[in-house]
Order: sequence, then C-alpha cells, then structure tokens
Amino acid sequence: MEAIQNKNKRPPLADKDYVPMGPIYRNAYAFHRSYLEMEKLFKVYVYEEGEPPVFHDGPCRSIYSTEGRFIYSMETETRMRTRDPGLAHAFFLPFSVVKMVKMIYEPNSHDMGPLKRTVSDYIGVLSSKYPYWNRSLGADHFMLSCHDWGPYVSSANGHLFGNSIRVLCNANTSEGFNPSKDVSLPEINLRSDAVDRQIGGPSPSRRPILAFFAGGNHGPVRPSLLAHWKGKGLPDVQVSEYLPHGVAYTEMMRRSRFCLCPGGYEVASPRLAEAIYLGCVPVVVDDGEYALPFADVLDWGKFAVRVRVVDVPRLREVLEAVSPRQYIRMQRRVRAVRRHFMVHGGKPRRYDAFHMILHSVWLRRLNVRIAAAAAQG
Repeated sequence: MEAIQNKNKRPPLADKDYVPMGPIYRNAYAFHRSYLEMEKLFKVYVYEEGEPPVFHDGPCRSIYSTEGRFIYSMETETRMRTRDPGLAHAFFLPFSVVKMVKMIYEPNSHDMGPLKRTVSDYIGVLSSKYPYWNRSLGADHFMLSCHDWGPYVSSANGHLFGNSIRVLCNANTSEGFNPSKDVSLPEINLRSDAVDRQIGGPSPSRRPILAFFAGGNHGPVRPSLLAHWKGKGLPDVQVSEYLPHGVAYTEMMRRSRFCLCPGGYEVASPRLAEAIYLGCVPVVVDDGEYALPFADVLDWGKFAVRVRVVDVPRLREVLEAVSPRQYIRMQRRVRAVRRHFMVHGGKPRRYDAFHMILHSVWLRRLNVRIAAAAAQG
C-alpha cells in the first residue's frame, strides 16, 4: 500500500485495455504495477460450504447490489479464483447479510442474534474442517456486505471483526472500521441490468443548478442540510426531501454541477456512485468518519469536494469558490474515474468495481503477509 502512495513518477507500463494516468490517482504508475501483479499472481479460494440463498447468493439490484454482484462474480471468476485452497492467498466467506436479514431476521424484533449465530456457526464449520482460518486467525479471510448491519454481524466472531478483511459499504471509522485492514465498498443502486442507461450527463455549461440533494430527513447529517437549505427558493441550490411529481431524480443530477452526498442512517450513500455515473461532481458531507472507496488508489480531493457538517451553512460559499476552470477539470476527472465504479451486466471488465474491490483486498493481503513475517521474525 505504501507503493501506491509513493509519488515517484515513471514511464507508464504497457496495457492493451487501459493505462492509469493523471491526477485522479495518488500514484498512477504504482497502482498500475500493483494491479497487473494482482492479475498475474492473486488467487482467492471461495468456500463451498453453505446453501443459497444465505450463502453463494445476494441481491443484484437495489442499493445492496454491490453485495450480490460481487458474490456472483466471485463465484464465476476464472482468472483469480482457485479451487485449490492450498494455492490461495485469500479466502472469501460467501455469505450475504442482506439475504440473512430477509430470510432469518424476525421483522421489528430488534434481535440480530440469529444473524450473528449464523456467521459464528459458519466459521466454526470452516475452522474445524480446514486449517486455514486457525492458521491466520482469519487474517487472510474476507467478507463483504453492503447492508448497514454488516459491521454488527461481523462482530459474531472476534477474529472476523478484528483480524479479517471486512469489505463494507458502512465504512465508518468511528464504529470500528479500520482502513488499514478493511475495505470501503461503494454503494451502487442498480435499478436494472442496463447500467449504461444510468451513465452520462451534459457539459458544465448545460448544468444550471449549483447544488442538488433530495432525500429523507434521517441520520446525523441530513437534518442540518435540510434545515439550512430546504425551501429557500434558491434556483441554484435545490435541496428537498421529496421531488415534485413528474421530476426525475437522475435528470436533476444531470442538471446539477455539484451533487450533495450526505449519508443517511449510516455513512455510505448511493448518491456518490450516482453522481460519478452522471458526471456531477460529488460533495461528501461528513466529519471525516467515512472512509471513501478505493482511497488507497484514488485521490478524492481531485474530483470531489468534502464539506464538514459545521460548514453546511456555508455550503453555497464553499462551492462557488470553485472557479469555472477548476470545475471543468474536476468534472473531466469524474468522467475519468467512472470506469472504477462501473458494474457491468455481464462478465466484469478490467479496472471496474469488481476488480477494484479485489485490488483493495490484494493490497491488504500483502500487509497481512508482511505483518505475519515480522511477527515470526
């Protein structure tokens, strides 16, 4: 991971599909080299134990789609998946928290015990059948969840919570998310398999709205945003809980220069990926507790704005301080970074969201190996 942040510039590596370049990356060369090494070397073993739909299945549409899409893509992966656990660098625990909530959780019971027992029992089966969990105390294993309860369910096993690589949409550093070992998963709201329909937007000159947000008044951030900006009658700052009948949400994003992306009940928001898809510069509204996706590789400050909650009253001032020339550069970078958030209807493509998630796991697996070697020394 240190190599990714190394600023030394070198000639680009050859690649028939894509060569990472430009300021959207912390270090484009180091990322490219690391990515190519991952493709060449990385092997993941997917445990075959467990029955669908709680295991080996997941939602492929809705705000939880990245959970199901990754599970499905990992199950069908041929290049980096190995059927021989002896060859694996990492081990995937293929359970779906979303499916657990649907199949096991008693609605309105507020009892998540059955979900935790399901995970605890599953790890118990694996650790008694194979040597791999006990060998590393889970440090070379990873789980993935886009449900808000993912972090809580991961506490079913102390080693899963504290040692394993947890790939989570709810990447809240104030609630135990550790960016050095955990992975921030982008929350992507897929309404259909036709992802291309959610892509693209006009140039800055055809975006008359400075800032846009529409969403429910819940969580720690949105009340302040709505209190200061809802219903102010400002044509260039459109903030509301609900859109008028007949007004399309995606069309409003396409007409906006900046799209506000406050978390709801939890820190993640599908608006982040939606803004990137639609060419709208995302504005992350938080106090820094949200670990942004792929931040080992991507320099978010080059294509997004981050506003602290205390500065919400100054929101218009902050955004107007971005000059037209600077905005054009930022929007161009949003379009460039889009490929890393793409989820394709068929087979995943190089450098897309699936492969970026795997690359994030790959980086952390390298850290585990180094830490293990140091401990043995």
